[in-house]
Amino acid sequence: MKRVIETCVGNRNFSLDEDAYTRLDEYLTHFSSRLSGTTAAQNAEIMADLEDRIAELFTAETAGGRVVSLPIVEKIIAQLGMPDGSAESSGSASDDGRKQTRKIYRDVDNKAIAGVCSGLALYFDVDVVLVRVAMLIALVAWSAGFWIYLILWIAVPKAVTPAQKCEMNGEPVTAGNMAKYSSGSK
Repeated sequence: MKRVIETCVGNRNFSLDEDAYTRLDEYLTHFSSRLSGTTAAQNAEIMADLEDRIAELFTAETAGGRVVSLPIVEKIIAQLGMPDGSAESSGSASDDGRKQTRKIYRDVDNKAIAGVCSGLALYFDVDVVLVRVAMLIALVAWSAGFWIYLILWIAVPKAVTPAQKCEMNGEPVTAGNMAKYSSGSK
């Protein structure tokens, strides 16, 4: 009989068997050591986003409230990979063939005013200039552009974390992609 360890990952409580806990701890330590070219604050942000993503995947895998086992941890590690985009273990980093869908966020890195137009451009995969021109035409012609922009400014959240930036760009939320969008780098 294996010992079960209660732990907190991404501010959520999980029960992991001893082997799974040891493997996850090794992965997080190894991942943290391979973050290069980032400040301590950026490392903390990336590690927090990584733990949040692991917690999401754990929740999806253990919907029935079961204990997280070593195969589940290995599957998640293979999916997330390392900051340089490589696989940490012998398995390859993949997204299990699932198509990554985009989520709508305000793109504060490429904003003109509030990032609404650049966020819409990324979501619909069109040039940001076209969206800005369309919004300007809507503003001048009907003044509806002002209200549309204002509503979107209020309703659409900012892409602040590296995980949100990955979702906004339609990229899988992997360690390599999150490191690419860490604070100050793109």
